[in-house]
Amino acid sequence: MKTGKDSRSPVRAAISLIIIGVCFFGACQDVATTWLAEARSPDGLWLATARSQQWGGPGTAYDATTVYLKSIKGPQPSAQILLFSHQYATMNLTMKWVTPKHLEVMYGPSANPGDHVSLDFQAVKYGGIDISVREFSSGATNPPQ
Repeated sequence: MKTGKDSRSPVRAAISLIIIGVCFFGACQDVATTWLAEARSPDGLWLATARSQQWGGPGTAYDATTVYLKSIKGPQPSAQILLFSHQYATMNLTMKWVTPKHLEVMYGPSANPGDHVSLDFQAVKYGGIDISVREFSSGATNPPQ
């Protein structure tokens, strides 16, 4: 006859395996914001926010920068307008309001050797705001601002 302690051992082992499995498949990912910048439109009605994040975990490591646009008036959440992936914790990115209705974003790799930036998602217009994206010329190393 098994004691109560012995009968719980397989249950504990199963629970431990489930927890390890959940963490392995991404639920226990580690994420950190490595850089953050904001740019308010000249009329003060819009806010552009850029955030670089770095994820870690078994088989899930990833570095990305996302640009969001939010109307200052109203309760609606920020909308993702750009998504970049890169090899290091940050990339070079600047946001400049050309007019109250035109946001220009310039981007490029970090100064780290072998860094590469991919533009993975781009909205060209949101809420009446034109969004233009330009890559820094090769050799330009403008740090994030």
